[in-house]
Amino acid sequence: MPAPTTAAEYWDTYKPHRGDGPQPRPAADRFDWTGIPGHGPGAELLGDPKTALDLGPAEGENAAFLVRHGVQVTAVDFSEVQVRRARALWEGTDGLEFVLAEACAFLDNDAWQWDAVYSTWGAVWFTDPERLFPLVIRRLAPGGVFAFSHREPAGDEYGAQQMGGKWLEGRESELVVHRWQYSAEQWAGILKRHNFTDVRAEVLPSPAAGDPGTLIVRART
Repeated sequence: MPAPTTAAEYWDTYKPHRGDGPQPRPAADRFDWTGIPGHGPGAELLGDPKTALDLGPAEGENAAFLVRHGVQVTAVDFSEVQVRRARALWEGTDGLEFVLAEACAFLDNDAWQWDAVYSTWGAVWFTDPERLFPLVIRRLAPGGVFAFSHREPAGDEYGAQQMGGKWLEGRESELVVHRWQYSAEQWAGILKRHNFTDVRAEVLPSPAAGDPGTLIVRART
């Protein structure tokens, strides 16, 4: 299999469905910020939105959970494989749409305003906030919530960090995939600089000793 040459192709190949037969539909019985079942806050961090935008939905279980509770959700991902899989998993779910697009391009071209924009270990982690945050705040309704989570920063190196992975390590390739790593205090400062208010950022420790925690950030327009 040829190595991917774009970031979208990287995700197409790096996170495919594993196992035999069709992928079972996720339970989607709880909104998950941490990736650890039953650990951490839930959808209450988003307030009481009527509409929400999910940036980087993967299999779409968080989006589906919100839809089951009366929220109209659009979920945007630039991986064709993941969008196709999510559409198949949630086919026929009213109020849930999966869109194939890069997050910044979608926000720049779409005229809709959302009550909540969120990302759980998704596009916010893998997009330059200097590009993304001005677009997010333009698309949030007054008083809207912007919230995201990702793994607790490792070490004391911040900013754009080059990723590894089986399609990048040990290969002669010009493809570079980054994720943006900041402390809770740094994320809060970046959000305030982009005119977000009521900013709260903290690291939720993992229940397993020695494992990294989850950084969870929430702000409003």
